[in-house]
Amino acid sequence: MSDNVRVAVLFGFGINCDRETAAVFDMVGGTSERLHVNHLVQGNRSLEEFDILAVPGGFSFGDHLGSGRLLGNRLRFALREQLQKFVSSGKPIIGICNGFQALVKTGLLPGPETASLEPDLIQRASLTLNNTGRYEDRWVTLEFDSESPCIWTKGIQRIECPVRHGEGRFVMPTETELDRLSANHQLTVRYVDPSTEPGSGLSDDLLAFPVSPNGSMRNIAGICDPTGLVFGLMPHPEAFYTMWLHPEHTSMKLNEDEWEGSGLQIFRNAVEYVRSQR
Repeated sequence: MSDNVRVAVLFGFGINCDRETAAVFDMVGGTSERLHVNHLVQGNRSLEEFDILAVPGGFSFGDHLGSGRLLGNRLRFALREQLQKFVSSGKPIIGICNGFQALVKTGLLPGPETASLEPDLIQRASLTLNNTGRYEDRWVTLEFDSESPCIWTKGIQRIECPVRHGEGRFVMPTETELDRLSANHQLTVRYVDPSTEPGSGLSDDLLAFPVSPNGSMRNIAGICDPTGLVFGLMPHPEAFYTMWLHPEHTSMKLNEDEWEGSGLQIFRNAVEYVRSQR
């Protein structure tokens, strides 16, 4: 069987982080293809051809009617059966920034209550305006739930990477629904105070700006579905694939062999997961 891991990276309609997202998958051993959304919608191509689906960041459809709304609707109604089959077949999906917004509004995230149920594409959460009332472009510190079923985040405890969004505040209708996600360890990644010790930063209490750049409930930066296959996050790990992109890299005294940025491991995890299932 081929060792090739095929990655579909969507583009079109204002998605603008597709090239760097494709590049990081290639860097960790995947074989990426930038695929226009319309090729899937019109039936020229099929998700069955691929092992991983990535929905990158940007401003799809100009964020008309809300960030990710129109792209989410296009995916949910035109590709409903393909998306359900993709996840039910055990194939990973990632949504980054606008891609996360689209997956939430598609209903793939946070998904049904248990991993045994087929994705139902019912919207249960949203991402809305930052509580600062403005677009935020800054670096943040993230900490990961070590017990999360998310296949994308295995072995990762804490990283830094940038956020670039105006509607990144994760909300759900009730605290009870958040409690369920927390109990399932689906609150995969959260904003944390960088002054805390790694492994001790997670908090349900809202952290002050700019530690939490958007005011998300429980400081949520990203979540997964119950299977751990579908993962979405507002920060941009693909924008920290090398240490030379860190804003303080000149003071870090890095060696040439210390080039890899911590965001790259997220994409490597998915490629290695696909290979492990063959």
